[in-house]
Amino acid sequence: MSSDWKRRGRLFVQRFWQPTSACMTCMPGSWGNLLSLAHWTLALQTGLATGILAVVLTWTPAAKLYSNRYGNALVVGCLTMLGDAYSHANHYGIPLAEAIVTGVVSGLLTLAGSYLFEDRARRVRAIWARMTG
Repeated sequence: MSSDWKRRGRLFVQRFWQPTSACMTCMPGSWGNLLSLAHWTLALQTGLATGILAVVLTWTPAAKLYSNRYGNALVVGCLTMLGDAYSHANHYGIPLAEAIVTGVVSGLLTLAGSYLFEDRARRVRAIWARMTG
């Protein structure tokens, strides 16, 4: 498997969990419906749509944004907005409000993940080492 495809596979997985988590957080009744199959189906559809769009962007000049932490968060937030708007109808009263909120949360999760998981999760390992002595 070429390194480009490995990179795209890793990118898909990363861009799958961030929007899925954001969608689970932003849908009305999210924490109350955590075990709802319908709720998970919508969140997984949003993650799948966003992951596919993220991989498609690797063949465009926009792929350069993935190398910058803030550009990456911006791209993922925008793709999540598109994925969320595609996946299901808005649950809030204002048109596209849920997609926008989900996109912002996904971008913030992406930014937080970039800090926590850079250098093979150096920060997470350091905190774990301090906690376990």
